[in-house]
Amino acid sequence: MDVWVAGAIFSITYALIATDRVHKTVAALMGGVLMIALGVVPQEDALAAIDLNVILLLLGMMVIANVVSQTGVFQWIAFSAIRMARGRPWRILVALCLITAIASAFLDNVTTVLLIAPVTLFAASALRVSPLPYLIAEILASNIGGAATLIGDPPNILIASAAGIDFVTFAANMAPIAVAVFVAFLLLCRLLFRRELRRQEDALRSIVLEESGSITDVRLMAISVGVLLLTVVGFFLAAPLGLESATIALLGASILFVITGKDPAEVFAEVEWSTLIFFVGLFMVVEGVVHAGIIDAVARAFFTATGGDVTAASIGLLWFSGVASAIVDNIPWTATMIPVISDLAGRGVEVGPLWWSLALGADLGGNATIIGASANVIIAILAARAGHEISFRRFLRYGVPVVVVSLLMSTGYLWLRYLI
Repeated sequence: MDVWVAGAIFSITYALIATDRVHKTVAALMGGVLMIALGVVPQEDALAAIDLNVILLLLGMMVIANVVSQTGVFQWIAFSAIRMARGRPWRILVALCLITAIASAFLDNVTTVLLIAPVTLFAASALRVSPLPYLIAEILASNIGGAATLIGDPPNILIASAAGIDFVTFAANMAPIAVAVFVAFLLLCRLLFRRELRRQEDALRSIVLEESGSITDVRLMAISVGVLLLTVVGFFLAAPLGLESATIALLGASILFVITGKDPAEVFAEVEWSTLIFFVGLFMVVEGVVHAGIIDAVARAFFTATGGDVTAASIGLLWFSGVASAIVDNIPWTATMIPVISDLAGRGVEVGPLWWSLALGADLGGNATIIGASANVIIAILAARAGHEISFRRFLRYGVPVVVVSLLMSTGYLWLRYLI
């Protein structure tokens, strides 16, 4: 009976998240509470399944990013890049994508697009051109750049926490392919956005972007950026020191509060609490599925289908995750597959490559559709509010080719590095 109840709750929760009929935080939280209320999983087990390392890492980085954003430094960087492009649409697109990808590697990509998208909309309005080519490219760049590090994309945080992978190890395995995919993505952008950028060429040459996007607080910028950089260094040192990434992030946030004297109430008011609560509910939903034995059944089926062969399992999981993450948000997909891989480890399967397959598939597959990742949805909402709707069909024209190329490159990378 528990299997049917857990399966129904899980399916309905996913459907609500995928269709946006109900806010994803409400859907996840309700699903988690129902798992407890209907007796699928004991409350103590459900609460114990909430990974505080993930929650607190995100909280710490959100606090740091929010303080940094108050200085105007991100806007200044973006406007400087646009001015340096000298009215050339292709150069502007490359500059914005570089900023987005690099920032997404060291901040979570949701925070990055929340900072970059408004700047892009303002600049496009000042230049009197459509912001859509740049916004769509920023979505794609944020998910690719976020794949490079442990803190870049929420699925990475989930995987690293479950697998016990530290910041340095994660970056050493994911950054090389993320950089390669990003270079290929820029080349592909030249083809995908050719018509739109060509139409903007003449208009941009006759317009000079006025000085804007200046840094509003030099002292706060120096302190907050310095703390951010030290926090990133701390991530590299966390494993040798025997510390979790969440400890480093919270230490950085605490130091920032002490030095700047910022009112915690004001800073915490800007934290994406709905995202954190979403994770809480999601952990409980997945624990209910695990407790009911569904994950064990999926693991057995996957084990049988691949014959226990790590090569077949790795490539299959990469593409399966890529397709699945295009349909549903890559966060719940990752949270669901983690117990499957853990179960396979208990069956004697070498799961090392599977963690990287899941990370690459979830991170890069999220680029296929406008609902594939949280960053996609956020930019779509911001664009619609500004009167520039990114339709599901239009995004597909750009997202699908990028994902296909990304997964093909990732297949080759997995094969050469882990499977030969």
